Amino acid sequence: MASLPPVVWSDDVLRHEPRTEVWVGVPTPGTEVPDRARVLLEAVTAAGARVVPSSTYDDEMLRRVHDPAMLDHLRTVADDWAAGEYESLVGQDRVVPYVFPTPGMLDGLPFTPPAATHARAGVWCYDTMTLVGPGTWTAARAAVDVTLTAVDLVVGGSPSAYALVRPPGHHATRRAFGGSCYLNNAAVAAEAWRGHGAARVAVVDIDAHHGNGTQAVFWERGDVFYGSLHVDPGAGWFPHFVGHAGERGAGAGDGATYNRPLAPGTGDDGWLAALADVAERAGASGAEALVVSLGVDAAGADPESPLEVSTEGFRAAGEVLAGLGLPTVLVHEGGYDLGRLGRDTVAVLSAFGR
Repeated sequence: MASLPPVVWSDDVLRHEPRTEVWVGVPTPGTEVPDRARVLLEAVTAAGARVVPSSTYDDEMLRRVHDPAMLDHLRTVADDWAAGEYESLVGQDRVVPYVFPTPGMLDGLPFTPPAATHARAGVWCYDTMTLVGPGTWTAARAAVDVTLTAVDLVVGGSPSAYALVRPPGHHATRRAFGGSCYLNNAAVAAEAWRGHGAARVAVVDIDAHHGNGTQAVFWERGDVFYGSLHVDPGAGWFPHFVGHAGERGAGAGDGATYNRPLAPGTGDDGWLAALADVAERAGASGAEALVVSLGVDAAGADPESPLEVSTEGFRAAGEVLAGLGLPTVLVHEGGYDLGRLGRDTVAVLSAFGR
């Protein structure tokens, strides 16, 4: 059996407990649960990976990625909500927005910061699925530390490292969170690589859903290539409004974004062909370092996507990505079938531990 790259871990990533998601107005059981991380840790440990505890970092790289006011909101809003009467009035002990200051709502009028906590929730969160609880900030912030530790391991000489994180991050934009994501770990990793002197970084996102947050963070930048293969949002899948093939970036980032939307039911052959295309463009971008947004929710029977990729498909994906020959940090994103999550992740990682 091939060895795995070092795995970075913090117990604090377990502290986020969403309990429910509010989808089309109905509370449904949360899928981004702590057991995801437990399953992953058990799988990589059983496969013989070296598990490295995360170090603690300041907010420098995080503030390069996210609006500091959004960070302040995430850090404090759960306490503010608990200090209110939401649980006693309506039985809601998690922060969930109900109104959003969209351009259509304001319609050109000036924005005034709201006084109510339940209104402030919609300023920074763009959906009703991404609830904030008492452990959410701790877990999301720990995921950033895990990611930065993985970058430092590779800068220090390891060819690759795996940041075993949750909650995931690639749907978090500079100024808003959503899609079960709070802080954009992959974007933080790319910024950290830049801070360590990489002139250009490639982010390859193999999660089943388009990483609208990562794309948005680097949309106008030419120093970070973002490439994604994902289920076609035009077929009715999250994030719905972005992730289409014609999106290329803007300004200095024109041409540094590349999307391969895929039809539901694509399967291994089409998925791997799209990955090979994205990887070739990442390699041709002149990148000196690689960040992989490692979602495995493209798996067949995953409740969150219809792409029908097999474990052997994920193993082949690892070979494609490792074949780029770049120092690599793999940052975990999605994957919600607990029966396959660990197996599919180890399949990808096995190509990087040789």
